[in-house]
Amino acid sequence: MVIDRINGPEDVKKLNSRELVELASDIREGLFNRLTKHGGHFGPNFGFVEGTIALHYVFDSPRDKFVFDVSHQCYPHKMLTGRKHGFFDENRFGEVTGYMNPDEGPHDFFKIGHTSTSVSLACGLAKARDLKGDKENIIAVIGDGSLSGGEALEALDFAGEQNTNLIIVVNDNQMSIAENHGGLYKNLASLRESNGTCSENLFRAMGLDYYYEAEGNNVEKLIEIFKKVKDIDHPTVVHINTLKGCGYKVAEENKEIWHWTNPFNRATGERPSGKGENYWPMTAEFMLKKMAADPKVAMICPAIPGNFGFTKPNRDKAGRQFIDVGIAEEHGVAMASAMAKNGAKPVFGTHSSFIQRTFDQLSQDLCINKNPATILVNTASIYGMRDITHLGIFDIPLMSNIPNLVYLAPTNCEEYFAMLDWSIEQNQYPVAVRMPCNGVIHTQLPVEKDYSKLNKSLVTQQGSEIAILALGDFFQLGEKTADFIEQKSGKKPTLINPRYITGLDVELLESLKKNHSKVITLEDGIIEGGFGQKVASFFGPDGGIQVFNYGFKKEFLDLYEVSDVLKENRLTPEQIAEDVL
Repeated sequence: MVIDRINGPEDVKKLNSRELVELASDIREGLFNRLTKHGGHFGPNFGFVEGTIALHYVFDSPRDKFVFDVSHQCYPHKMLTGRKHGFFDENRFGEVTGYMNPDEGPHDFFKIGHTSTSVSLACGLAKARDLKGDKENIIAVIGDGSLSGGEALEALDFAGEQNTNLIIVVNDNQMSIAENHGGLYKNLASLRESNGTCSENLFRAMGLDYYYEAEGNNVEKLIEIFKKVKDIDHPTVVHINTLKGCGYKVAEENKEIWHWTNPFNRATGERPSGKGENYWPMTAEFMLKKMAADPKVAMICPAIPGNFGFTKPNRDKAGRQFIDVGIAEEHGVAMASAMAKNGAKPVFGTHSSFIQRTFDQLSQDLCINKNPATILVNTASIYGMRDITHLGIFDIPLMSNIPNLVYLAPTNCEEYFAMLDWSIEQNQYPVAVRMPCNGVIHTQLPVEKDYSKLNKSLVTQQGSEIAILALGDFFQLGEKTADFIEQKSGKKPTLINPRYITGLDVELLESLKKNHSKVITLEDGIIEGGFGQKVASFFGPDGGIQVFNYGFKKEFLDLYEVSDVLKENRLTPEQIAEDVL
């Protein structure tokens, strides 16, 4: 295999045309080896193999600096920069992450996992280079799906005024995660259809020079065009037309579901089906019923429809009541606010990690105006996504301190859908619902249907001396802790489901002072600025109540085992009981 001779980018430059084609085949074998066994981003990596080879053949990494947007397409880059063991040696998969990571070597400059940032970062690298008087090339690689993000458009606008070397490779595979949405994609289509010559050109309109290559999976063609722009003295876009999933027919024909994959059977393309219930399809089923009953109900999803169960068939069923705004979370939240203002019933859903990008819109456009839109927050949990760039454990401090917002934490399936239903139908508050992430847990007990009497907690077990406030996903941990404490001490704790993240049940907390001396708070998020600290502040140092806050310390975790993190933060029933008793 040619890849055996590649230990760094300098080795790529030694290859002839035939060997470069063989190298592309070898890289895809490495991708298959890792992805069939470990899973990861499939379509973006398979589609950018030739682009990566050509970049390393022409440019001189790490002197010339590459910034990959989102870094969904960075696996081939890692193989060519000394990390092929992470793809060919199953025992070393864990040594190489699925995203750009400077900890792995000098060829990665940023830890990147959120979209639409590469051009901004490249602008910064270029400005620093110019201030120092250096001469290296700065190359941003951005997919067409990422262009819909506001930061990408801001950066392109800025880049157009820079009289300096900045090369922006637009990897156009006509897809985001699902299909692209937005007017700019009509222009990309026109550019492809005209071989880059049509008079309307988004990039030239922003002051950027422009080159087009129709054969974006032809390594020789790409080398030729990259040679043209190497050492260029002004900002330039190289627009290349690629095939997402290139090299695996199943993925080429099913681009959306092969954006990312679990381990799979290469021969058949079969992937193990998930066992048991899952909130994603259940949420879509619930929303489709609401939509069918009320044409004012709508689901807004920024580029991740599958993560809320809105597969292509479900999107077709929803019709105009499903809205994919593309990678544009800020726009989606502001749009939801305005839809609610004008009498619609919008539900905006995204991952906790991505909700971070919408803080200004949550605060300014939604909550200041008190518009009754629903925000559905997915994977907000230690049980959610586990890459450092996708952590979901920071939402409680972020969102719970925004005035006027009602943030709800369901503890089971029935409570989740009751809260979601109430939120959609009420017209008083902006409401966020934290989707459970610790499995679909059912209850046989009746659940509330009306949550308009704010900040009223639910006492599920009456006890004395010790009270446990177990929020959301950690309610089941609270149940186990209460049982364990009772076994050890013979005393039954009071167990409370707080339900509301954004406010305290002051009347209930006051009543605890009568026959409780200790309060435990449990939350599936960081402690600092979180729910538990508000409880501790309420009781204060002289309230006669000792408060124990449990959650996670403020840190960036990466590729962790949940059980390890729980133990490190003393979040097992045994550890909590040991501390309290």
